[in-house]
Amino acid sequence: MTGARTVGDVMTADPISVAETASLAEAAGILDSKKISGLPVVDESGALIGVLSQTDLVRARANQTLVSNWPGLAVGQIMTKPALTIASTATLEEAAGEMERHRVHRLVVVDADAAPIGIISTSDLVRSWLP
Repeated sequence: MTGARTVGDVMTADPISVAETASLAEAAGILDSKKISGLPVVDESGALIGVLSQTDLVRARANQTLVSNWPGLAVGQIMTKPALTIASTATLEEAAGEMERHRVHRLVVVDADAAPIGIISTSDLVRSWLP
């Protein structure tokens, strides 16, 4: 392969997303059943508005006010927003730099219209460095 590898070379394509109105229990169930640690969050039109991670769920459970309202909480109430994004043409080094700068474990890969087309995670980066 010539040239630097790109985000598009190692990302997980066609990410599973969740609606901002979904319950936290529904989102936690998706994370668990799909063995993933984060989900792009979309509004009713399908536009990317945030990310829900396992860390967001843990933080919410650690907050006494949120715990008491847990059954009625929606994803949109605890998600990280805005979603941190990157183009599929970005280099892996650029992706690693963005993750480090923002102290996150994943970036949503977007197309020219800012629609989510993939996810690149720290795990994807580590796997890309293996021989």
